[in-house]
Amino acid sequence: MTGQDVQPRLAPFDVSRETSEKLALLESELRRWQAIKNLVGPGTLDRIWERHILDSLQLLACAPEARLWLDLGSGAGFPGLVLAIAGQERGLEVHLVESNSRKCAFLRHIARLTGAKAVVHEARLETVVPDFVGKADVVSARALAPLATLLGWTAPLLKAGTIGLFPKGRDAEAELTEARKSWKFAVEVLPSRTDSEARILRISSIESLS
Repeated sequence: MTGQDVQPRLAPFDVSRETSEKLALLESELRRWQAIKNLVGPGTLDRIWERHILDSLQLLACAPEARLWLDLGSGAGFPGLVLAIAGQERGLEVHLVESNSRKCAFLRHIARLTGAKAVVHEARLETVVPDFVGKADVVSARALAPLATLLGWTAPLLKAGTIGLFPKGRDAEAELTEARKSWKFAVEVLPSRTDSEARILRISSIESLS
């Protein structure tokens, strides 16, 4: 699928033709690598655009001023690699944290092909997070862990002014209820543009209740 073919899908997201072509390249390379590396759930291959690419792309508008972005548990690049590609024209730098070596190889491959300003950290997130305290504008994590766990991992960042963007499914409210047992925080619950049952949690101003 070419950039021109995917332009109608991307029209609501206001991206350039060049970005469309790079996202189309991401899709084609993901399909090629998937046969060997099993990077994403096989059941999601028929809906790569809606399930992975567009679902990731929508986060860019949630933090329009961000220049340094930290993505935890990046997997095959969702959302971090998509954001690095789409954020190129505004100078966005995205740091991708992933412990799986084959996924890191894919992330580096796509970053080279697209010229995206993406830095891949092949490491566990707890070893990387301290380096970004007071530096990252945004931290994101998609399908990585329940919110309460994410807040524990990212609290040092959030306390220093980083914004947390965490896409969640239909259990978003239940995860918020559970997280509030341990944390006090400000949250905006934003609708997802790709799934009517999903939400994006925009979190700031956190403090522990213990």
